[in-house]
Amino acid sequence: MKHQKQYDEMKDLVLAAKGPEDVQARVVISLHKNFPNYNWAGIYRLEGQNLVLGPFQGKPTVHTSIPVGRGICGAAAVSKTTEVVPDVKADARYLACSLETRSEIVVPVIKGGAFWGEIDIDSDRPNAFGPDDVEFLEAVARLMSERL
Repeated sequence: MKHQKQYDEMKDLVLAAKGPEDVQARVVISLHKNFPNYNWAGIYRLEGQNLVLGPFQGKPTVHTSIPVGRGICGAAAVSKTTEVVPDVKADARYLACSLETRSEIVVPVIKGGAFWGEIDIDSDRPNAFGPDDVEFLEAVARLMSERL
């Protein structure tokens, strides 16, 4: 894995966490700190038929609750697969959080076989997320699911 060093650091942080909320906070802090092109990183948790924003790093967003099926986050909740959007301006599903955002990746967190929530990351660069990011973030999502 290209981001093995960052994954090993993340694993140590997650294993040292003092509960589910701390796991989520540690993950977003580490992602935001260690990846300069990750301008916004947050966790959305499934609550009923909505994705509710938990810990995040970056500018505040008005999207603190997103219905399942709406936007990129809602699409990932339905498909339960990673959504990579190279250019948010070209994707009608995108819910604008920041005028600076150019690309987005949403990675589902599956716990016990069920959709629990997701990691959502925005970048101010187009095409910011490639296969290495997908591999790394999906590994982080699996790691999180073991500690939630």
